[in-house]
Amino acid sequence: MTQYLVSIDLGTTNTVLAYALPGAGQVELMAIDQLVAPGEVAAAPLLPSMRYHPAEVELAPGELQLPWVQQDPAGVERVAVGRLARVLGGQAPGRLVSSAKSWLSHAGVDRMAAILPWGAEDADVAKVSPVAASASYLAHLAAAWDARFPGAPLARQQIVLTVPASFDEGARALTLEAARMAGLPELRLLEEPQAALYDWLYRHRATLAQDLAGTRLVLVADVGGGTTDFSLVKVELQEDGQPKLTRIGVGNHLILGGDNMDLALAHLAESRLKGEHAPERLSAGRLAQLSERCRAAKEQLLAPDAPEQVSVTLLGSGSRLIGASRSATITREDVERIVLDGFFPPNAAQEPAKRARAGIVEFGLPYASDPAITRHLAGFLRQHAQAAREALGKVDGNEDDGSLPVPDTLLLNGGVFRGAALAQRLAAVLSTWRGAPVQVLHNEDPDVAVARGGVAYSLARAGQAPSIKSGSARNYYLLLDAEQSGDTLRAVCLLPRGAPAGEEVRLEGRSFALRLGRPVRFHLVSSTADPGGVLPQAGDLADLPAADIVRLPAISTVLRSTRSTDMPVQLATVLLEVGTLEVSCVAEEDPSQRWRLAFQLRGDDQAPLEDAALPPELDEAIARIDRIFGNRSQQVDPREVRQLRASL
Repeated sequence: MTQYLVSIDLGTTNTVLAYALPGAGQVELMAIDQLVAPGEVAAAPLLPSMRYHPAEVELAPGELQLPWVQQDPAGVERVAVGRLARVLGGQAPGRLVSSAKSWLSHAGVDRMAAILPWGAEDADVAKVSPVAASASYLAHLAAAWDARFPGAPLARQQIVLTVPASFDEGARALTLEAARMAGLPELRLLEEPQAALYDWLYRHRATLAQDLAGTRLVLVADVGGGTTDFSLVKVELQEDGQPKLTRIGVGNHLILGGDNMDLALAHLAESRLKGEHAPERLSAGRLAQLSERCRAAKEQLLAPDAPEQVSVTLLGSGSRLIGASRSATITREDVERIVLDGFFPPNAAQEPAKRARAGIVEFGLPYASDPAITRHLAGFLRQHAQAAREALGKVDGNEDDGSLPVPDTLLLNGGVFRGAALAQRLAAVLSTWRGAPVQVLHNEDPDVAVARGGVAYSLARAGQAPSIKSGSARNYYLLLDAEQSGDTLRAVCLLPRGAPAGEEVRLEGRSFALRLGRPVRFHLVSSTADPGGVLPQAGDLADLPAADIVRLPAISTVLRSTRSTDMPVQLATVLLEVGTLEVSCVAEEDPSQRWRLAFQLRGDDQAPLEDAALPPELDEAIARIDRIFGNRSQQVDPREVRQLRASL
């Protein structure tokens, strides 16, 4: 059976599926069947990444019926996914699950626990986990695909699933778990900024050498509904004149995007709402409803032919739906002041983001404490200054002058940049920093470029499209003392940035004595920066600035063996082809003995039972059972068999 090449962009705001047949030159978007009104199904390329849990008597029987029978991965009996969920959620936001992708990256909560909708006030609202919510969108895609292509089930195709480049190992593992819950256990992960660039490369493959002739360093700025992602890609001309592309840097995870802009406008509108008995503060659900209204107003006021002002209306609730409605006016000047100057200030001084002890928490999510994307961008470029200077050819005597190396080329992606004013502002800021205009690569459709680029990536792996060389996006370290605190942390490098996928790296010169039969736990951190501007090697000791590292979920296992003494082991790390990290303990005396360390993705209060201390005579008990009932069982006294249970 010929497999389709399929790519899924599981976005914060929308989910998109693109596909192609191997060897075909055309990348297609699938029109996804979904409910658009009670009892009405229509197809659209964008599936809003939202689910709505209706009240028991809210919808008549059959009004949630899709063209297929599907069981919700979250176990909720009645649920709407997609456009109908967005419509109904605008009227009853306390029943709407949204931004599940942002929750996947929120290490401060148990992401496998039923916590969404966050802050739901009605006791009858079913709750689901961020993982299960994400799985439900993927399951909807799978069912829609299988109905469209009954002879080629989605689970049997070559699937790429895109994730933010800044997703840590915990968020990536949870994304894979969501796919498994949706019946899609076999797929690859691809970074979204790379996917956006893959789409551009594929669409310009015939004129690539000409289009990138003057390019040395591309900045991909991907600002979506919930996250901001930066990546740097070096461009080198080969002897045949064709460009060679290498991803050399990614940014830290930022929960900052269009949702934050809408929320800022919603707070402004909240202060202007007119009506009798207007409360000082709206509830979380009502603020979410107002934020959705402000999103539409923002898009109108940022359009080229924008009106001077737009009115946003907050409907009443219950029997007073219309009578209790209140309105506020948002002007074009408001949007320019709050969105343009607040999120994309010129930042002529190239200042980094302002650090705060904690980020702003709205709707339960830890948003970035500094909303200025251009300040985060300046910090990102400074963090990767050495690699950027080398890519730009500016290493001859100027590498320590403190100047900010600015890419010469820009690719914008994400729904935020549908607003031309925002795209123009970011390009203008970079041009000012650089002292010369940056080349802007035209993105045909930011809403679907990532999904299309995932297909182009699969074609590139088959040698049918331009490719981007990449590897590990960050450096991975083992903390030498999990309890240490302070401005710097002592650690040993496990896997350096740029390490190719599929190649295992072992710490040959360092060993650990581990007690067999007991749980063992290691604490890992990652960093997109190089200590002192020098790329570390596996086994190097480093003092890492605490502000530059991301703590990963602990990795642990129980080393089982017939021995009862300590065993010297080495750590082996590999970036899997699927796009996740794997760490193992390897016995020094017998490398065939190895134990994979699993990331612990639940909260500490729900740690696996094997973290408890095991009975000290467990190895002896296993040996007795194996001697009597194992594959090489020996002749034993029948009384020993009868007495085994009592002995155990």
